[in-house]
Amino acid sequence: MIRRPISLLAAAVVVPLVALAVAGCGSNNNGSPATAKAAGGSSATVSVANTGLGNILVDSHGRTLYLFEKDSGTTSTCSGGCATAWPPLRASGKPTAGSGAKASLLGTTPRSDGKPQVTYNGHPLYGYQGDSKAGDTNGQGINGFGAPWYVLSPSGNEITAAPSSSGGSSNGY
Repeated sequence: MIRRPISLLAAAVVVPLVALAVAGCGSNNNGSPATAKAAGGSSATVSVANTGLGNILVDSHGRTLYLFEKDSGTTSTCSGGCATAWPPLRASGKPTAGSGAKASLLGTTPRSDGKPQVTYNGHPLYGYQGDSKAGDTNGQGINGFGAPWYVLSPSGNEITAAPSSSGGSSNGY
């Protein structure tokens, strides 16, 4: 008889913790679903910022953008839990080249839901939920969901250097 109350107590503790963990994986700081998209549904802007990894591509909020080595050309292979951890950069219109980015390298590609994802030099672009502020590069070099993730240079090529000690920690994805 003692086992039943203990298991009920354990369930009462574990269920809210699991719910909290799941909610944290699927939302950003303002409580909305995790997506890297332009504010107000407007066109996404891709710019260049100087970080510990050199000049890299960032979104309109200064957040680092990544490519996924598993993607095939402009086709994204990141969906479900992958797209929660690595939200695709979305745009409702033509993406805009900000400071340092090349407009000729910007484009879009349809995702499995038919909605566009921003590409740069043919690579679908993603944010990383482990980056909490502009300039973070915590996703650099993580091997998650079947392949490594890397930041991109202004020429649209991957940068494979390890992050400096001021950023980047592997969060296990």
